[in-house]
Amino acid sequence: MKDHFQREIDYLRISVTDRCNLRCFYCMPEEGVDKKSHRDILRDEEIIEAVNAAVKIGLKKIRITGGEPLVRKGIYTLIEKISQVSGVQEIVMTTNGLRLKGNVKKLKDAGVKRINMSLDTLNPETYKTITQSTLHLEHEQLIQELIENEMMPIKLNAVLLRGINDHEIPDFIALADRFDIQVRFIELMPIGHLNYDYKTHYISKDEILKKYPELMFEQKHLIAEVYTIKNKRGKIGFINPISHHFCDQCNRLRLTADGKLKPCLHTNNEIDMRKHNQQELIEIFKSAIEQKPKQHQLNKKSNPIHRSMNKIGG
Repeated sequence: MKDHFQREIDYLRISVTDRCNLRCFYCMPEEGVDKKSHRDILRDEEIIEAVNAAVKIGLKKIRITGGEPLVRKGIYTLIEKISQVSGVQEIVMTTNGLRLKGNVKKLKDAGVKRINMSLDTLNPETYKTITQSTLHLEHEQLIQELIENEMMPIKLNAVLLRGINDHEIPDFIALADRFDIQVRFIELMPIGHLNYDYKTHYISKDEILKKYPELMFEQKHLIAEVYTIKNKRGKIGFINPISHHFCDQCNRLRLTADGKLKPCLHTNNEIDMRKHNQQELIEIFKSAIEQKPKQHQLNKKSNPIHRSMNKIGG
């Protein structure tokens, strides 16, 4: 189904939980997670009903997100149920990877085709600083496990933070070359009740390209601009919602863990999906597509986004 700006909306991101085993400072609110009761979070049956309604109007790709999706109890069974919905063509997942080791095949068997792994730093001490945890991610072993299970292409997502991890860009480039994967640098976004100095840590794609002129543009693929480096394997992607917004290519809706359908990540507009029958859900999806704005207003301070990223879905 197309929206008013002739964008084909065929992609639904489903946040299955707002909880996470990390506390990344740019994602979590300062007061921490407002722990919702079990009844506040969408049940498996409600998610399946929503997916059934979504495919009836042409949405066919599902991304499972959180919080951290792998902390949800019964996540593998839920994914298997989603994969059985007629009309679902692809299920993918975004995860921080902490519960991924040894479980890649299990996810693949449940129906996941690809996995994007979030990793903002390759340095263990910086990892502790960003995530505000003492946990450790064995990212190279996980990448190898994904390769062995043919979960390709592998995309590694890193939020760039000036003064914290931007000096690691050559290390990420080397990692992309070593494993022939895509590392995607994501611009920091002013979402939620920030407990850090956004202007201090924000860094744009343009600054990175000036510093690393060896990066050669290859193509634009929906929301990402993809670059290569001569004589190196792998690819470097940039996702630039602030400096070079990609709203004209946006093909998605978002369903939050507490049952709110968001036409746009960067607005406060939400539609309650709970306690509706199938036909009503279909009409809600149609309405959400009709309400998609032409572009976000993140660059304007007049209408800040109230939800933090963990409550929207990464």
